[in-house]
Amino acid sequence: PVFATVKGRASQIRSMPFTGDSSDDSSDGEAEHTNNVMNHSGTRATNSSSDNTDTSLSSPSKSHKTTSSLSPAKRSSSDSPSKNTSFESGMSDDYAIPPDALSCESLEWSLVMRTTDSPRHQRSSESLEKSGHLAKLGGKLKTWRRRWFQLSNAKLRYWKSQNDMGRKPQGEISIDDQCRITRAEGAVTFEITTGKKTYYLTADSIAATEDWVRVLQNVQRRNATKLLLSKEQNKPTLQGWLTKVRNGHAKKCWCVLIGKMFLYFKSPSDSNPMGQINMRDARVEQVDHVSDSDSEDRDAENAQLTIGIFPTHQGPTYLLMPNKQDKDSWLYHLTVVSGAGPNAGTQYEQLVQKLMESDGDPNCVLWRHPILLHSKDAIVTPLTTLSSESLQAEAIKLFKCCQLFISVAVESAGIDYHVVLAQNALQQCLDQWELQAELLCALVKQTSRHIHQKVGVQVFSKLRHRSLFACDAAAGSPTVGAPPPPPLLDYCKANPPTFAFVQGWQLLALAVSLFVPRNNKLLWYLKLHLQRNADSKTECGKYAAYCERALERTIQNGGREVKPSRMEVLSILLKNPYHHSLPHSIPVHLLNGTYQVVGFDGSTTIEEFLSTLNQEIGCRESGSSGFTLFSDDPIEKDLEHYIEPSAKLCDVISKWETALREKGSGKFENSRVIQLVYKSRLYWRHSAKMETERERLLMCYQVNLQVVNGRFPLTKELALELAALMAQIDFGEFHTDKGRGSGSNLKDLHVLQALDKFYPYRYRDGLTSDALKELETGLQEKWMSLKGRSTLDCVRIYLTCTRKWPFFGASLFQAKWKQAEPQMVWLAIAEDAVT
Repeated sequence: PVFATVKGRASQIRSMPFTGDSSDDSSDGEAEHTNNVMNHSGTRATNSSSDNTDTSLSSPSKSHKTTSSLSPAKRSSSDSPSKNTSFESGMSDDYAIPPDALSCESLEWSLVMRTTDSPRHQRSSESLEKSGHLAKLGGKLKTWRRRWFQLSNAKLRYWKSQNDMGRKPQGEISIDDQCRITRAEGAVTFEITTGKKTYYLTADSIAATEDWVRVLQNVQRRNATKLLLSKEQNKPTLQGWLTKVRNGHAKKCWCVLIGKMFLYFKSPSDSNPMGQINMRDARVEQVDHVSDSDSEDRDAENAQLTIGIFPTHQGPTYLLMPNKQDKDSWLYHLTVVSGAGPNAGTQYEQLVQKLMESDGDPNCVLWRHPILLHSKDAIVTPLTTLSSESLQAEAIKLFKCCQLFISVAVESAGIDYHVVLAQNALQQCLDQWELQAELLCALVKQTSRHIHQKVGVQVFSKLRHRSLFACDAAAGSPTVGAPPPPPLLDYCKANPPTFAFVQGWQLLALAVSLFVPRNNKLLWYLKLHLQRNADSKTECGKYAAYCERALERTIQNGGREVKPSRMEVLSILLKNPYHHSLPHSIPVHLLNGTYQVVGFDGSTTIEEFLSTLNQEIGCRESGSSGFTLFSDDPIEKDLEHYIEPSAKLCDVISKWETALREKGSGKFENSRVIQLVYKSRLYWRHSAKMETERERLLMCYQVNLQVVNGRFPLTKELALELAALMAQIDFGEFHTDKGRGSGSNLKDLHVLQALDKFYPYRYRDGLTSDALKELETGLQEKWMSLKGRSTLDCVRIYLTCTRKWPFFGASLFQAKWKQAEPQMVWLAIAEDAVT
């Protein structure tokens, strides 16, 4: 028990000891001695995860009321809710009522004051300043002295009385992040522990005590947040508007994740958070259902977009996400910083969990655990948790497949061995999604080197971290730690040749372009593995750096549908993709006979590919110009396929290759590759005035194709004039000067080529040699008449003429009437009608 001197006599003021020595050994204002502060298990520090309104502290024992005999004067003064608690009978104003010396009536009165004073209570919940009388334990005789306290600018200052505030304060306490404010449940006394001493302060009632503690915590929380937000290295990991649900109440908040602290504010401009959760003590899960509304459809949708945060010492908080992309991002980052959660899973997954708890400390001995490092032997159990025995058996085969890919050196002559191995393994993972994380973990393991350690350091590390190697036995899972190898073993001998690691990275580079693990902890481990190995000097380091880029792109654009094409696999195996931001490239053919080579990666969509192409050739974006991408058909010669903008180019190429292989009964034609053509799909009249020069030129060639193929109505004379314009655009001016040697023959050849390329077939078929000669002469004359005309002039004239046709720019398709007499017709698909 604790006693204090009251009117010259010792009175018991507390049945339990304080958590430290008194704040002062001397009177106020005199030199103060620093005391060592002892932490007592009975009082817990204020949980930083609590909201502003959560100030109650759990404690094994509540403070007890003293049973010592008190004078009536003291009892009567304690019954009064007034702040004037000076003693009668000549008692000095320098003394106050000892804490816990309250009667039952005064406790009841204070509870009534708490419930009826809610507006003030609400205001104080956000207040950052306060002043009033508190009793402070101090002096050599450990007496309670009544002092006037004022809290402002995160400083708690005190004077002997309110009238002395003009003088220098007797003391000052900084309320900063090093400060700890504690209070036993139901006690009138609270403690402020700084780095050097502990202050014991007592208010006039429980309500007043809670008010002081609440305001002090507000100040401490705001300062901690300011410090957190002010540090440059503490940039928010993630922030945005989310709907927070707690205790059944939903509120839209500006949520910020900084380090391991989850904060939520009223608005982005606020510096004082409404609340915060320390994620070290929290478990994060995707929640299936939180709504009680009658709308089942909306519930089903929200159920997939709700994240639950379950702190150890307080109730759960639910976050409702606006869309799936935000949900995936928040779930990943919150899971990574969360510390709590079940210690279940395979040995490999438990080691990853322990690495997460150490924040991926590079010096942690777990990095040298044999389960995480390259293995020349086959595995006997899967690395990840799988739902069925058949999948577990497939996982072991998959690991063997990785070993086969890695152990045989890549050679140009027999490279198809590696191409087929990679394609089969990756297609299996796309067919059975649970194997995706298994393959990625297997490749992370097989690209992790054994590092030689000095014997002394190794033994010391084992002794120091031995407990880290054992998993939670209570979880019912086997112990992770295998018996440590003999200390004299040279770990470097456990590593394969360098080419094996390079090929492991190559397969990983292909895999991360197709999918990412759905388990966020394994995704965190994969990212950390890439980060630890990435560099710009070694071959493996360059592949690791490329894998980092590829992984982020896959997270951004989503996974793939089919296995990589032979072209994609060869591109990764035969050159290091680190040297190119876009490791693959393919030519796109334009209708004027030229082509443009465009780069792309494993996650590039047709929309992104078109955006790059449009910039390089000087065209507007496809939504405005109507130009888009078509592919040839692997089987039928004159068939073209429009490619959806959302499709991934690598998937398009892979599907084309598969169709070609199936056509050849499994025999692969290495010589043929997909041909991409850039042409107008739909002409927009309203945006014709904004056309670029390149678009006009390509439109001329596209209309010319319709003219030549008989899909454009025109007379023979007009056809000859248009052919002359196209000859001037394509070949340049027709020179009449006779050159030396075969100059005349060359001119005749140009005229014949122009007739073949630009004059309708139907007007040439069946012509006699004389008629054909006459046609050549006519084209030559019209071509010569265009002398001095620039390409731009000819393009303008050509389009001005052809645009007079109502169906200019429309796509024409042959069709048949479904009537008694089948009749061939043309369907014209234009922007406003099908005709």
